Amino acid sequence: MSKLLLQNGILVFADLILENGYVYIEHKKIVQLGQGSLNVGDDVRVIDVQKMYISPGFIDMHVHGGGGFDFMDGTVEAFLGVSETHVRYGTTAMCPTTLTAEKSHIYTVLDTYAQALFQNKRGASWLGLHLEGPYLALGQRGAQDPRHIRNPDEMEYRDILAYSPHIIRWSAAPELPGALQFAEYLRSKGVIPSLAHTDALFEEVVAGYHGGFRLATHFYSAMSTIVRKEAKRYAGAIEAGYYLDGMDVEIIADGVHVPSSLLKLIYKIKGPDRIALVTDAMRAAAMPEGPSVLGRLEDGLQVVVEEGVAKLPDRSAFAGSVSTANQLVRNYMRMAGISLTEAVRMITETPARILGFEGTKGSLRRGKDADIVVFDAELEVYITIVEGDVRYDRLTGIKL
Repeated sequence: MSKLLLQNGILVFADLILENGYVYIEHKKIVQLGQGSLNVGDDVRVIDVQKMYISPGFIDMHVHGGGGFDFMDGTVEAFLGVSETHVRYGTTAMCPTTLTAEKSHIYTVLDTYAQALFQNKRGASWLGLHLEGPYLALGQRGAQDPRHIRNPDEMEYRDILAYSPHIIRWSAAPELPGALQFAEYLRSKGVIPSLAHTDALFEEVVAGYHGGFRLATHFYSAMSTIVRKEAKRYAGAIEAGYYLDGMDVEIIADGVHVPSSLLKLIYKIKGPDRIALVTDAMRAAAMPEGPSVLGRLEDGLQVVVEEGVAKLPDRSAFAGSVSTANQLVRNYMRMAGISLTEAVRMITETPARILGFEGTKGSLRRGKDADIVVFDAELEVYITIVEGDVRYDRLTGIKL
């Protein structure tokens, strides 16, 4: 049905909560919204959301997997499986994200994205691919495969960008030889450079920022901070991220990667308009705890999921998040003491602006895509709508 009315809900705007609200959708777009009731014809499906929240859909700009699937599996089944998993938790749009791998497998993932793109009818939509690596600092590799980490290779990245029109962002370490030229080329192709897995000093990040690195991938994770060399202290990437007012930062607000004290600090300095909440979820998201694999099944990294996070088998480091989008909003509210509107803004308006979709996604406005999530006071998701299509519904019991 191309016409849908959500009514008797609490509308969530960027800085306002509006009770007794409705949203009317026609042909994938928000046509009308307001307070009170709306008279509609018999050709409109009407859902009473029972005084739950009606929010813009969550945008996850950094996600690797979920539901037992990883985008690095390189199969259409995996791509669809990840998207159909996360749509159940309020994600309406995402950027499928790679890991460092051999060049041939990166091409396999690019091909799979193109094959699966028009088959994705039941999950969160895709805004473009996010390549994480292989141009990373070896000392900040985290769970990335060190066999494939290298410096930017101009012929390689030019070939990759020429091969696929679906790459929207690329994460790399800005201090590496050739990284500034790499960022310049990305920008010339409309691709977002993002600093990640970096040992950069403050000055190197500032130079990278002026060269195009305006986004920090999973801020604090695999990122340099103050170091001491021959009795002198040097600031790192974290300090530069705070110093640069125009630097956007991603936060894995799973309650484990970044503790409450730092969530409060990041919020105080950067504010909700510069913070994007991301799951950075691996295949074990929405799955039982226990052994799992980061990356593709046949040769990925063996990990163990416990205490709400994936860890290396020796427990020496985290190996990925298992969060879902609704958990991020709930965690940031509770752990940093911020409002619902601010937490929602960090996973709707802010990522939409960073990715260049602010004209169509990220807020409840007339004319925007009907990407909407309905959740209760505990951030439990009951309905997820992607471009006007109800793709998850545990409220009405109507089979999709």
